[in-house]
Amino acid sequence: MEEKQFEQENQNVNPLAALALLPSFLSKAEEATFMNVLYSSSARVRRDNFGLSRKEVEKQLGIEKNDHEFESFLARVNQAIGRYFQLIYDETRDQVVVMMRTTARRARGVLPKEAMAILMYIFYEQEVLQHPYTLFSQLLEAFGHESFQANRKIQSNIDILMKIGAVDHYSSVSSEEAYRLTAIGKHMFSDSFLRRFTEFSQSTQLNMDDVLKFYKRYNLEGRLNDDSLEA
Repeated sequence: MEEKQFEQENQNVNPLAALALLPSFLSKAEEATFMNVLYSSSARVRRDNFGLSRKEVEKQLGIEKNDHEFESFLARVNQAIGRYFQLIYDETRDQVVVMMRTTARRARGVLPKEAMAILMYIFYEQEVLQHPYTLFSQLLEAFGHESFQANRKIQSNIDILMKIGAVDHYSSVSSEEAYRLTAIGKHMFSDSFLRRFTEFSQSTQLNMDDVLKFYKRYNLEGRLNDDSLEA
């Protein structure tokens, strides 16, 4: 119902119109910095190196190692355009990126269902079970069997997730391929999406508080409360 309402509202609202609100929240230098981050966050532009480093963002803003001003910039941008975009900072990869909000239905046109399932598996492994990485053999065991065709299909879908910045290679002590969820991957699922997903898998209705506890989401900065999927 929430997703349907969002889609109906979206028919009459241009997401780019939200950018017109930026001058009310940001200085000219901050607005220019955001546009540079937005441009550099495009998968078509940057491929596998999304966004800008915090150092580069601070340089453009004219600040240096100032947590308060940096966080204020993120907060004011999200206050202005949070309905359609999300500005996040991936501390692990040291990247500031912009993600665009879309409905789960539209996101299915961007990600194949196999890639979505793999992303959800990695999300569960690392966000719920708190594993630092996910091995390729785990994915092979969960989604296929040890055959060349299954191996190639899983790798193909992982490549898709890496191209949009949702997962990245992880250097582990093992010689086996390992992957970690990025900040982009962490923010791709809204609370409502996770609630519906869990209710479907458990065949029962769940309280949102229980869902947030299960996914350890109370302290996730910049999470989405409404029904959407970031892509």
